[in-house]
Amino acid sequence: MVPVPELLAFTLAAAIIILIPGPSVLFVIGRALVVGRRGALLSVLGNAAGVAVQIVAVAAGLGVLVAQSVVLFTVLKIAGALVLVWLGIQAIRHRRARLDDDVAAVSRTPSRLLIESFWVGVTNPKTVVFFVAALPQFVVPAAGSPALQMLELGAIFLVIGVACDSLYAIAAGSARDWFATSERRISALRAGGGVALIGLGGVMALTARS
Repeated sequence: MVPVPELLAFTLAAAIIILIPGPSVLFVIGRALVVGRRGALLSVLGNAAGVAVQIVAVAAGLGVLVAQSVVLFTVLKIAGALVLVWLGIQAIRHRRARLDDDVAAVSRTPSRLLIESFWVGVTNPKTVVFFVAALPQFVVPAAGSPALQMLELGAIFLVIGVACDSLYAIAAGSARDWFATSERRISALRAGGGVALIGLGGVMALTARS
């Protein structure tokens, strides 16, 4: 188990990093504009599941391969970028769907929403690099298995991330519902969310390992 001083230090550092709006926030807001509050919350959970896989991989020592390999890093970021761009295009294509048919029109089922956002989370190379660089810094070898300590730290990061992203999802989804009284406005919001996702995909494609 991670000693209390290191645990508190990591919790504070993770909270500061997560509270600064970044790609995950843009992803959640984009999804909220497209599929509403419920869909955005499902996307938060799916994204977190993908990040959880990354944490397990880093704890097992596999994350170093991605962080150090140009080929693996590039493959991962291109895959993630393509998923985001595809989601954005789908959102724009279905921007005129009926309000009560959002999930069916854009992502068909809740499970599809979870799967799509899972792939966004698991293919984000920047989080892998972050975990490879950050988690070992708070591990105390004398306190037990480094792998278990990294899993513990990763779980804390996930809990804080899910809580913060859920607040963004609720806020953006609520704002979207307020605008949804007009078909023209909701269509514009869906298109805007799609453009945000495509833009985020472009940013991911241009991401450097540093």
